[in-house]
Amino acid sequence: MEFREMRRKVVSEEIVQEILSMIRDGKIHPGDKLPSERQLAASLNVSRPSLREAMRALSAMNVVDIIHGDGVYVTTLEPDRLFQHFDFVFSLDDSTFLQLFEARKIVEAGFAEMAAVNAQTAEIEELEALLTRSEESLDDPDMFLQIDIELHEKIAEIAHNPILQRLMAGVSQLSRASRKRTADLPGVRERTVNDHRAIVAAIAAREPEVARQAMLHHLKRVQSRLKEIAASQAADTQ
Repeated sequence: MEFREMRRKVVSEEIVQEILSMIRDGKIHPGDKLPSERQLAASLNVSRPSLREAMRALSAMNVVDIIHGDGVYVTTLEPDRLFQHFDFVFSLDDSTFLQLFEARKIVEAGFAEMAAVNAQTAEIEELEALLTRSEESLDDPDMFLQIDIELHEKIAEIAHNPILQRLMAGVSQLSRASRKRTADLPGVRERTVNDHRAIVAAIAAREPEVARQAMLHHLKRVQSRLKEIAASQAADTQ
């Protein structure tokens, strides 16, 4: 395996990104043993302390296993091992994003329907407050992303089903990565606010089927945008 030489003053994060890039490109495979610390540092043109820091980060991500006295091995890269780092999991295969949206359409449409039946007045007011905050954060992608997640989680909460709410916690972590892929695209945040406005209005009006369809419309629209991104990237590589 050949490693791209790093700039002499590279930070450990850049080393991490180089290793991840090589895994994505198929130059390093699950189960592979990496070269020795001395060899790898020389190949990347980095200091050994910077390399150690990068390896610790990759180990924390469950991308590599550091076996003292033996060496550093790439893990199996199975999704359950990488659960805390779904940005990387999704970067391995764009189809995972689309599979996620199929799941979200089933789960979150049901949340919206149940919320329209079970939400208390104070809870609807909390939803409306989140909607206002999202409108106010259109120019702040990071804040908008966080409020977007909070709004979807609040809808799950006011459905008043503890089991489904725990399920939503996992979905939220998964979907953070896909949201990052679309949040900076022109017009996406504005359209998202409009979609959220329709969902919240249906819940406030106690219209379960309307709330369900509004959530489905929202998720299908974002899913369609992700398909366009994936198709464009595939065309660029041909």
